[in-house]
Amino acid sequence: MLGPRHEDVHMEDMSGMDMGGMDMTGMHMAVFQNTIATSLYSEAWTPRTAGTYAGTIIFLIILGVVFRLLLAGKALAEERWLDTEMKRRYVVVQGKVSVAEQVSTDSLSKKMTLTENGVEEDVVVVQKKKMHLRPWRMSIDPLRALLDTCIAGVSYLLMLAVMTMNVGYFLAVLGGTFLGSLLVGRFYSVEH
Repeated sequence: MLGPRHEDVHMEDMSGMDMGGMDMTGMHMAVFQNTIATSLYSEAWTPRTAGTYAGTIIFLIILGVVFRLLLAGKALAEERWLDTEMKRRYVVVQGKVSVAEQVSTDSLSKKMTLTENGVEEDVVVVQKKKMHLRPWRMSIDPLRALLDTCIAGVSYLLMLAVMTMNVGYFLAVLGGTFLGSLLVGRFYSVEH
């Protein structure tokens, strides 16, 4: 006579286990579904009709576009802040070695000749020897932190929409990402 299968015995052994308030019969695999009445962010936001479901889909598409706009806006702001910093005037303090003197005596600098359109010019090529840390600025860093916080918040909202496992919500997030990248993707490099 054949005995019970190994998997059945194993499941019987686990049936008495406490799984943090969840018994083994309550476990199920997460699969995508296409139910219209899928809650988004709260029970109050549960579409009941095709029109409210379509409105939710449009909201998620717009949220995906906003996410890409925020990424592009941050990249443009960072570029502008860096340009402003590079144009900043620096004052030479008496008794300190000037930058021109440092470059001419630096062992990492090399004298070369640059030729463009038949005109030759002597230049000094300097190799960077240490990382330059930009100083904290009241005019820049709080805005940078605010942009990063908005980007994180919108990305978490998009993640929660995908985690509902609703096919429509998932495709809306992808559609918004595509549309946003199509509109402003050239303004930023992917860093998140």
